[in-house]
Amino acid sequence: MSDASGPRKQINSFDVARLAGVSRSAVSRTFTDGASVSKETRDKVMAAARQLGYRVNVLARSLHKQKSDLVGVVAADLDNPFRAEQIDLLTQGLLELGFRPILLRGEPSTDVAELIGSLLQYSVAGVIVTSDTPSEEICRECLQNGVPLVVVNKRDPGAPVDRVVTDFDAGGRMALEHLLECGCERLAVVTPEHSSYSIKGRVLAFEEAGKARGVSVTRIACGTQSYEGGLGASAAVHRVRGGIDGIFCTADYLALGVLDGLRHEHGLRVPEDIQMIGYDNIPQASWKAYDLTTVFQSRRDLCEATLDILMQRLEEPDTPPQIRTCGVTLVERGTTRKLS
Repeated sequence: MSDASGPRKQINSFDVARLAGVSRSAVSRTFTDGASVSKETRDKVMAAARQLGYRVNVLARSLHKQKSDLVGVVAADLDNPFRAEQIDLLTQGLLELGFRPILLRGEPSTDVAELIGSLLQYSVAGVIVTSDTPSEEICRECLQNGVPLVVVNKRDPGAPVDRVVTDFDAGGRMALEHLLECGCERLAVVTPEHSSYSIKGRVLAFEEAGKARGVSVTRIACGTQSYEGGLGASAAVHRVRGGIDGIFCTADYLALGVLDGLRHEHGLRVPEDIQMIGYDNIPQASWKAYDLTTVFQSRRDLCEATLDILMQRLEEPDTPPQIRTCGVTLVERGTTRKLS
C-alpha cells in the first residue's frame, strides 16, 4: 500500500508535454522568452502546466547556459529605515529590468567575501554590495568570472569595480554651514564608535569645515548607528550641554534616538535649548514628533545610478570602472531655526 503522505513526484517538462500532447521542445519554447510557438500550442502547454503545478527550474536552466537572470544583493542593517528603503528600491528595480534578486544579509560578523563567493556558485549575472567593503581578492574573482560587481557608498576596494557614492563631503559641509547660519557657535558631532566609510567621510567633512571656519567641534561617540545608540548618546550630549549649542548626527536613525533622549530623559528643548541636524532624510524624519532638519541623500538616485551602472557593465564588460557620485540637499525642519 502506497503512503499518500509521502513526497510528491517532482513534475518535469516531459510530464507537461505528455499531458498537453506536444513535444518537449514545444514546452521549452513556451517558457523561453522570445521563442517561436503557436498560440494553440502555448495554450495547451500552459493549461497542462497549471493542472500539474509545473514551474520552470530557472536555476538549472541558468547553470546549463552558464549565465542567469539572478543578481545578488548583499546588505546589512536592514532595521535602518534608510537601508530598508534602499534595498526595496533596488529589488523592485531589478525585477522591472527582468532580473531576480537574491538578498543576503552581510552583518558585521559576516565575511562579505564568503557571501559573494556563494553567489558566484549560482552563476549570478551581477552582484550589488551595500554592506561592508568587499576584499580585493573577491573583487578580482568576480572580474575573472565575468560577474559585474557594484559597491554602494563603500571605499575603493583596490580592484577595478564600479562604485556609486553620495557626496558626503558636501553633506558634512552643508550640515556645519546650516548650524552656523542658525546662530550655533559651539558644535558637536554624534557618530558610532565603529563607523562605515561614508559615515567617517561625513564626520571628517564636518570637522574640516569647522576648522576652516575657526569653530571647534566636539566628537561624541555612541555604540551603534541605531535608535538605541542615539538614546545612549543623548546622556553624553547632556553632560557637555554647557559647551555646545548645535549637534550634527551622522544618520537620522541615530538622531531620532538622540532627540527623544534629550527631550524625554534630560528635559532639553530642541531647538530652543540646542539645535540639531541629521543625515539621510528617512521617512520618520518628517514625522511631526521629530520634524528633523536633515541632509537628504536620495535613495532613488542611488538605486537608479547603481542599476544603470550595472546594466552598462553587462552590455559593455570591457569598459573602465566607473565612480558615480550622487548629490545631496538640505531639508530644513523644526530642529533648527535660522536667524531672522
